[in-house]
Amino acid sequence: MATKALAHGMGTFFKECEHPQARWSKCPHEYKIRYREATGRQVEESGFSTQDKAITRLSDIYKAKRETPRNQSKAERIQTYGVMQFGDYVAQWKPGQRHLSPASIQHLDSLLEHHLYPAFRSRRMGTFDHKVVDTFIQNMERNSVGLATQANAFDKLKTILLDAHRLGIYDENPLTGVKPPQYDPKRAVIPSLAQLHAIRTAGDDTLLLVADLMSGCGLRNGEAFAVNINNIVADDVYRITEQVNHTTKTYGPLKHRKPDDYRDVPLPARVKHTIEWYADKYGTVDGYLLRHPNDLSKAFPHYYLSNHWARLKKAGTLDIPDGMVLYGLRHFFASNCLSHNIPITDVAEWMGHRSVDVTFKTYRHLMPGSISRAAQVLDLGLAA
Repeated sequence: MATKALAHGMGTFFKECEHPQARWSKCPHEYKIRYREATGRQVEESGFSTQDKAITRLSDIYKAKRETPRNQSKAERIQTYGVMQFGDYVAQWKPGQRHLSPASIQHLDSLLEHHLYPAFRSRRMGTFDHKVVDTFIQNMERNSVGLATQANAFDKLKTILLDAHRLGIYDENPLTGVKPPQYDPKRAVIPSLAQLHAIRTAGDDTLLLVADLMSGCGLRNGEAFAVNINNIVADDVYRITEQVNHTTKTYGPLKHRKPDDYRDVPLPARVKHTIEWYADKYGTVDGYLLRHPNDLSKAFPHYYLSNHWARLKKAGTLDIPDGMVLYGLRHFFASNCLSHNIPITDVAEWMGHRSVDVTFKTYRHLMPGSISRAAQVLDLGLAA
């Protein structure tokens, strides 16, 4: 289908045939036009025998839109979307969230089903204001919903309402003045060096490999499960290119990254040795060290290490800090970096955090600086 664009905002006219644009004037097929109404909805019309008739129709529509007062366009949007129920609005909004990964989509669906829909499914979009949002947060607090879930549910509601606000449904931002749930991540439970050594040797070779990747390079669980011998790009650099997605059970892009994005992390000599030792001992499949134990054509399953870790804890023979999970091995990496004065901005990049604020909130207590130390340093400067 060939198309030809006019002035910005006018739309296009085209023919749905195999003839090149240069032969349209002699082609017997009719012209069609496509444009957007004042509400933003795309419209298509057909039945134009000549190009001039198609352009004339587009020009008339464009002129009418230009002459329509802006407040009338806003009134049309309010009439269309303001009376729409929250559930119907989300059904139209959700397909546009193409940037979300499968795991993020699953998380969104869970928040909608368990928190947002029960509270707002039938509510008209035009009736939201700061009091409605405040009441929603208070109800979550009253029902003892976890702070992390409160923050996530509020964040999704905020995204949806701001989308509606951009359409002009609200004169004022319905979130103005709303105090969001205050979520502060729990202090990370980190093994000591002696405990890390014990963990490395307590399980099988797979746990040893994953433990070294997480504690030595800062990889997430899924990233460690996708370890590939070809990702050693230098003697001291490992390139993280993908992860085993917990939802799809296949290889996928990194968290907060687009497909084909990567991040390079420091590769300690011991970790490099472990990768090469494991590859020599067990071999690789397309460079991957870990595959499904029952089917080498599939990615390594998350449950394998989770079950193994649970068995080690249940046995009680291993000194594992109270409250520590497998993810604590990654926390060790952050602790090791920060305690040796490596800048937190570098640590945030290596760990793949979307913002350095996440790193700071989680690991602030590990940073060597303190108020007392700052006071001593400042005092030295004042005394000079």
